[in-house]
Amino acid sequence: MPVETDILPPRYRGPQRVGRGGMGEIYRATDATLGRAVAIKILAERYAEDDAVRERFTREALAAARLSGEPNIVTIFDVGDWNDRPFIVMEYLAGGSLEEKLRREGAQPTQQACEWLEDTARALDAAHGHGVVHRDVKPANLLLDRDDNVYVADFGIASAAGLDSMTMTGTVMGTAGYLSPEQAQGDRATAASDRYAFGVVAFELLTGTRPFEAESMTAEAAAHVHADVPSVVDRLPSLPYELDPVFQRALAKEPGARYATCAEFVADLRQALHEAAGMTRQLTSVAGSPPRAYALPRGRRFPVVPALVGLGLIVAGIAAAALLTRGGDATPVAKTFVRTVVKTTPGKTITQETTVTTAPAASAGTSLAQGRRDSDAAFNLIRAANYSAALPLAQQALSELRGTGNIYEGYANYNVGTSLIHLGRCSEGLPYLDASERIQGHRSEFDRDRALCKNR
Repeated sequence: MPVETDILPPRYRGPQRVGRGGMGEIYRATDATLGRAVAIKILAERYAEDDAVRERFTREALAAARLSGEPNIVTIFDVGDWNDRPFIVMEYLAGGSLEEKLRREGAQPTQQACEWLEDTARALDAAHGHGVVHRDVKPANLLLDRDDNVYVADFGIASAAGLDSMTMTGTVMGTAGYLSPEQAQGDRATAASDRYAFGVVAFELLTGTRPFEAESMTAEAAAHVHADVPSVVDRLPSLPYELDPVFQRALAKEPGARYATCAEFVADLRQALHEAAGMTRQLTSVAGSPPRAYALPRGRRFPVVPALVGLGLIVAGIAAAALLTRGGDATPVAKTFVRTVVKTTPGKTITQETTVTTAPAASAGTSLAQGRRDSDAAFNLIRAANYSAALPLAQQALSELRGTGNIYEGYANYNVGTSLIHLGRCSEGLPYLDASERIQGHRSEFDRDRALCKNR
């Protein structure tokens, strides 16, 4: 509700306190001159007579104003002093913060997390390009607008090239859970320190926990310096191991070993999520289309053999091996040998023996891994245009993966949807495409399948 206050100029009407920070309070008010909602940060009264703190507050305004107009950075509209209390007027964002999201919901779906990280990466890379180091990157300072876009806020302890620094070496500035090792040891923060904190934010968005969470701030800060980076799978088993090397680099103890930009880090996260699915994850043209190359990890590409004799045997063998693992705890390891005949040129035939090995189903904890295997087996059947065989396996995979929010749930939804569509059941299949798109983002294959329904 509105509060009576004379700490703001009359231009800013109906102020409502919406938050408190380490240095002051945040109000939402209406700019009567321009007729828009704004957020106003006011230096706390207990600090107003401290010249050093006033200078730091002013430096925030200068650092942030330097970046106004850059993508995904909160815009500064006005800076002033009223009744001996400095204030900063900025755009008001109604969606809350990522800290609030994490507190309410925990780990976020991979697609959504990557989109927020891309927004944040644009902002931090732009700030670094202007010589500004944020020094306190954390979910509380990542604000959402009504459309769920992220904006970086609160450059309260930022250091900026061309502005006198208030922080001496040996002074720790930042928040313990997101401190880079060099900050934790009292060294001056750099852009690489921001990128480290950004890596911690990414880890938390994907797993729901910080990598070095501890019972005390001191223990957590020490862990940033000495502890090994944990596996994401240990925190959330539905995440793929392929993410671990990305976080090993993002959270490297030495600043020079980290990613050179935030954008490069996010690109590798997305790549790892795609590679987690293996070479079958690149969706390809349906049977009857001209031959094309299948994408493999790290840019390797191999041509598709124009004629595959016995392809149905291969994928059926994989599907059978996957189904054999559901017999319970006592089920032994299943080995399925499939004789594959590949005709490469007229008159010349290559025969090879393929072994598919699967592990027994051990517990409910392996359901996610089983879901991934089922999803891959279903996709192999889809590649062979055997949609009737693919559908039940894809549905089984989805039942095992539903609710995880990770990329494999997106793949399973696609497999069910495209199987139904190619079986002429468009009204049933299209909702699965929509669900897949919400998780893994837009892909051309969705347009292709939707067009197929439209043409029918």
